[in-house]
This record gives sequence, C-alpha cells and structure tokens, in this order.
Amino acid sequence: MPVIDRLEQWLDLERDQLVLWLPVGLGCGIAGWFLIPTRDGWIGFLLFLFAMAVALMAVLPGGRLRRALVIFQLLMAGGCLLVWWRAESVTTPRLDRPEVTQLTARIEAIERLAARDMVRLTLAPVSTQGLLKRIRVNVDEANLPSPVQPGMRVEFRARLMPPAPAALPGAYDFQRVAWFRQLGATGTALGPVKIVDRAGSGGFLDWINGLRARLTEHAQQRVAGSAGGVAAALVTGDQGGISEEDAEAMRASGLAHLLSISGLHVGAVVAGAMWLALRLLALSPTLALRAPVPLIGAGIAAVAGISYTLLAGAEVPTVRSCIAALLVLIALAMGREAMTLRLVATGAFIVLLLWPEALVSPSFQLSFAAVTALIAFHEHPRIKAFARRREEEGPVLRAGRAFILLLMTGVAVEVALTPIALFHFHRAGIYGSIANMIAIPLTTFVIMPFEAAALVLDMMGAGSICWYIVNIGLNILLNIAHFIENQPGSTALLPTMQDGAFGLIVIAGLWLCVWRTKARWAAAPPLMVGVAAALLTPSPDLLVTGDGRHVAVRAPGARLHMLRPRAGDYVRNMIGSIAARRQLDGLDDMPLARCNADLCSADIVTSNGPRRLLATRSPYLVEWRKMVGACAQADIIVSDRRLPRGCKPRWLKADRPMLARTGGLAIRLHPFVVETVRRPHDDHPWLRISPASYPR
Repeated sequence: MPVIDRLEQWLDLERDQLVLWLPVGLGCGIAGWFLIPTRDGWIGFLLFLFAMAVALMAVLPGGRLRRALVIFQLLMAGGCLLVWWRAESVTTPRLDRPEVTQLTARIEAIERLAARDMVRLTLAPVSTQGLLKRIRVNVDEANLPSPVQPGMRVEFRARLMPPAPAALPGAYDFQRVAWFRQLGATGTALGPVKIVDRAGSGGFLDWINGLRARLTEHAQQRVAGSAGGVAAALVTGDQGGISEEDAEAMRASGLAHLLSISGLHVGAVVAGAMWLALRLLALSPTLALRAPVPLIGAGIAAVAGISYTLLAGAEVPTVRSCIAALLVLIALAMGREAMTLRLVATGAFIVLLLWPEALVSPSFQLSFAAVTALIAFHEHPRIKAFARRREEEGPVLRAGRAFILLLMTGVAVEVALTPIALFHFHRAGIYGSIANMIAIPLTTFVIMPFEAAALVLDMMGAGSICWYIVNIGLNILLNIAHFIENQPGSTALLPTMQDGAFGLIVIAGLWLCVWRTKARWAAAPPLMVGVAAALLTPSPDLLVTGDGRHVAVRAPGARLHMLRPRAGDYVRNMIGSIAARRQLDGLDDMPLARCNADLCSADIVTSNGPRRLLATRSPYLVEWRKMVGACAQADIIVSDRRLPRGCKPRWLKADRPMLARTGGLAIRLHPFVVETVRRPHDDHPWLRISPASYPR
C-alpha cells in the first residue's frame, strides 16, 4: 500500500522523535478520563482503545507505523486506568454540609497571609469523633498564639464547610483539587486557638515545615510591605504576604510565574550550587586533576535542589521542577546534552506516572509548554544558524544579536503560553515577553542570589546590605509589573474556551514542536481551526453562580450588570473574567430593568427580541399570587431558594433544587444554550457524597 509505505518512510526519518509522544499518549488517556463523565463511559473508552490496538495489529503490516500506533493506544488506556486508580486511592471522607464544631487537630502546615492579617493552617484532626483526614482553616492572627509550629496540637471552635465546587463553568474547581489533596473540609476559626500540646511529633517534615514558617516570617520582617511577601515567596513559595493589588499586577503583566516556586527558581538554585561547588573544588589542584569534579558538583547541586524543594513545601509543581533539574544533572554527569526535548518528555512522563491529576493543572501545562517551546525554538536550524557565535563580530553586533534572540525567545514562549492562560484564567498579558526580558534576569541574577546571601549572612548579623539590594530589586520588579499593567491593551480577555478548541490548539502545538520534517506544518490547519474557535467563542448572556446568589447579565457594549453589585472582589473578578468584561455595574442601572428589595426583572435584548429575566435578591417570601404571576411573564427565573411549584417560567427555572444538581450556569440566549458546572450523571469521585460529620 503506497500510503502506508510513505508513512513508514516518514516515520523512519522521524524515528528519534517518536519517543517524545510517550507522555502525550499517557496524557491523552488521563484527559479522556477527566472529560468523560460516567463510569460506563470510562469502561467504554478503555474497551475502544484496546479494540483499536487489536484492530491495528490485525490490519496494518508489521513496521514502525503499527508499533507506534499500538503503543500510543495502550498508553492512552494506561493513562485512563492510572488516573482512575489514583482518584479512587485518595478517597477520604468529607463534609456534606456546613457545621460548627469544637476541633482538636495537629498542625501539618502554616501559611501566613500577612496581606489579610490571617494565618492558614492545614490540620490533621485527632479528636475521636472526627473522620476527616485533613482540613484547612483560616485563623485571624490576633487569635493565634505565638509561636505556633507544625506538629503542635491545637484546639478551637471552627465553622467548617465542604470544599467548594467551581462557582461557574470554566471557573477554578477547588473541589477537585481538594479531593486529590485529601482535604475534607475548609473553614474559619471562630475564636482564639488554644495550644494543647507544644511538643509535636518531632518528625523531619515538622522540622522542615517549622523552618519554612520561620524563614517566611524572617523575610517579611527584613523587607517591608508587599515586597516582603514576594521575598518570602521566592524562598518558601508562601505568597500570603503579597497584597492583592500587587498580585493582580503580576498576573496582568505576565510575571505571576515568578511568585510560584517552579523551574526558574529550582533551576537557579541548582545552577548556582553547581557553579559554586565547581569553583570551590577547582581551588584544590589535587581534586581538580584526580577527582571527578563535574560528578561531585552535580551531586552537591542535586542535594541543594532537593533541599530547596522540601523547604518550599514539596508541592507538585516544585517536585516536578526538581525532577527536571535532577535529569539535567544526570545528563551533565554522563557527558550528554542537557536541555533536549527528550529530557522534557522524560520529566513529563515521570510526573504523570506519580501525579496523573497534574495534567489538568495550569502549572503543569504552563511549565512544560514553556520549556517545550523554548527548546523546540532553539533547535530549529534557522535559529541555530542565527544564534551561532561569529568570531568576526564586534561586541555591539554580538550584543544586538543576543538581544534579538532573547526577544524572539520571549515571543515564542509567550505564544505557547497564551492559549493555556486564556483557557484557565480567561486572560493573558500581551506584553509579558517584554516584561520578562527584564524581570527574569533581575530575579535570577540579582534578587535570588542576594537574598540567599542575606539569609546566610543573617546568621552572623551581617545581612543588612544584601537585604537592602533585595529590597531595591523587588520594588523595581513590582514597578515593572504595575507599569505593564497600566499600559493600554496590556491584558487580553476571552470568554470560557471550549475543551475541543483548547485540545486542538495543544495537539497542533505539540505536533509543530516535536516533528523535524515538513510534516510538522500539517498542524497549521487544526491550529487555525482551534484558534478561530477560541476567538469566536461568544460571551454568555447570563451567568448564575452555583448558590444562586450572584447573577450577571451582559448588556450591549462592554458592561456587565450584577444582581448584587456589592459582591466581594473574588466574585466580581471571577464573573468579569469568565464573561470577558471589565465594567461591572448593578442590575438596577441596566436599561429595561426594574428592581425592588425582593425582586429584579430585566429585559435582555437579543436578535430574536427581548427575553425577560426574573431574579430574587432577598430571603423574604413574596406573596404567592404575585410571585406566580411574575414567573409566568418571565423566560428565565433565578433564585437562591426553593420556588413554589406554581412558579413556571417559559424557559428555565434555576432555583436552589435545580442549581444543587447542575451547579453554576452560563447561558446564551440565541441560540438558547445552557452550560452547567456539573454534567448530567457525572460520576467523578469528588462529586460523590462521602460524608463525615462532627457532633454539633
């Protein structure tokens, strides 16, 4: 068959790249499990993959094509089974309703939210009546005794709630994240916290967590204000001391990745440790001539990287970055090229084997997309030729070439990261590549080295000068973020992107980066289709949060009108991002809207004429006859309470019983489409009820 022969010839040319698709196959299976809602669907998906593998074995002649396709199918099946097993293996009880209880628990971790004057405790309940494995509670700093350390046993009264699901389609799903972290409840302390046992367990993890808390507090004391929160974030990953204004500026300018311990930070620590170790070892002629200095330096750097990972809390993104850094050190020790796509594929494969749920997290996607784009860009023959050192060039031309290459690299990485940022956060910084050209060198070569030196010198009381330089550097960093944020068009907003469009963009991008021959350009049509589908995604006309309290209506122009305009900043930012609207006003101010203390009625203009919305906004009952009459005149009614059976709108009745089944809603009126947070018959384990309760 000529087609198969041509494919075999092409794969023979690309044989070195085939191994790069192993983590992609595993990831496709994991993604399939998350996208398919039911247990029967998962079983059907697995049976289909196994049947396809058998069919390919029977139909295709033996060769590289058959082997590659069969392995890919089996990897997809393995990924689906792996994440299914992982989700079931972390099953723990969780609350099914809000409760107030007297809690006795052991502190596992402490996160100081200095910008909010609060402390977030991760606790393991030890009281006999508690069934929860782990909970997270916010405590006012004034109610927390000092000093408090991980391992201590505390007692206090708290209001606990089940982990919150996504409030709207496309919003952050904390319920899913909490499931894999085995958090059974979150809550707030209602009074002072009493220390029952100060001794703690004395374990290694408690010591690490205690050191992490002390370093966070120390950095915030040495650098004042929000800059101190950034200083602590660079050392321990604790972002609680950063003000919301500065955090928003970092996000809008594309610099938020500097606040999370990731590949940049771990890489800087590992590279700095190896450079220092090699310089110190080279001072001894005996060691330099007789000992395997690169191997020793790599070992010291590995210890530094692992220590930094533990100190930063050993979160999955940090562990992932540490694994990648260790793979680089292994490659260097073996005398091989360090930064290759094979290294990236190996790191991704290991992470997905250990934490398959990481695939759907933005940190995993952003970090691996950035590194993949970076390496693929620099491996292109034309870029290699442009970057090649030329002896005849003077320093000015060499510096200009380096600047152009740095700018092109920043643009390439920004292009790779923008779809992911838009999919998860519904916004992306337009000038991020320019901001990062200054911010990354500033952070890597000035702020982090001087902060590390300051921490060491503080043991001798001599770190003040280093902290002064760190303070200047951090304020420059924040000024850059605010300057970029305030530029016209600095942030692109996009409504919730459909999974299909995002999947097309990701697969097409991988195809473009992985292959070396002209076949890579076959990715252009699906890439353009995915981008077009994403850009043409219409904004929803109506948004309803899962509790029914917050309703947002899109009006002509760029404005969004909210039922409760005094909602908190979190709710307002979430609704504005998902609807891709910056201006949020009250529903009372919307044309064709009529509101009183109990009800709001608004006529929403569509191409098919006006559609009437009726929403309740008080807990008081409305006279039955008036309510039923108002319902009959409405197309859609929204309420945070149960409405009477006689209330029958023309299209949709979104009251408490319905929203309990569907979660939040995103509604388009023409054509009439309702998107829900919870899909019908969704059987993912974090959506099942596995109740644990405390006595009241």
